[in-house]
Amino acid sequence: MGMNPTVQGLAPLPPGAARNALDCALWDLDAKKTGQPVWRLAGLAEPGPLVTAYTLSLDTPEAMGADAKDNADRPLLKMKLMGEGDLDRVAAVRENAPGARIIVDANEGWDAAMVEPFSAALSEYGVEMIEQPLPASDDSSLAQCAHPIPVCADESCHVSGDLGALAARYDMVNIKLDKTGGLTEALALRAAADAAGLSVMVGCMIATSLAMAPAVLVAQGAQVVDLDGPLLLAKDRPDGLVYDGSTLSPPGPALWG
Repeated sequence: MGMNPTVQGLAPLPPGAARNALDCALWDLDAKKTGQPVWRLAGLAEPGPLVTAYTLSLDTPEAMGADAKDNADRPLLKMKLMGEGDLDRVAAVRENAPGARIIVDANEGWDAAMVEPFSAALSEYGVEMIEQPLPASDDSSLAQCAHPIPVCADESCHVSGDLGALAARYDMVNIKLDKTGGLTEALALRAAADAAGLSVMVGCMIATSLAMAPAVLVAQGAQVVDLDGPLLLAKDRPDGLVYDGSTLSPPGPALWG
């Protein structure tokens, strides 16, 4: 294993969700054929439990504050932001979840003039990370922006080859297997980020436990874990990950790996 999947006679699939599905399925196939867990096949340490962020969807300050109050016992909340009104949103969440750690995802919704004043204001609320404040196509100005809060690349970082231009702009990278094209490249990106001195976040799309399971291996020791996809679904798949509040246990072999 350890190689990106290809179909004989065809070009390799580009990074994305389709390659992720094939790559992770092949890792699982190897595990089931050999009777060895994927973490051992990949040369990793045995995975342990992780504490995940819990996402508060973008809404009015009042609605996000109410959502925060309902989840105030969770240790880490991730807020979706957009630009206008974001400071009021964060203030409402902090008021209603005073003991929670907070990270925010601006989803490319800010402009360059917002970065310095918004990050300074958010630091007063104890926000610990800002994810992708500027559009990926126009984030070079981050290299000149003062920000007391670490800034994390999401849409700007897909694979390990993207890191060259990012180290001067970002403090962290968000690794998602649907961006890297699978566990194989996600592990390569994790190693490259560690070597470059960048902190690591491991994130997800809204999906079932089967999509989260391989990411649990990449997320071991990450500074931020955001693998709450199944918590946001009405129904997960059978044999899904076990969540105790915001703590998730590694997958069992009936699920993956």
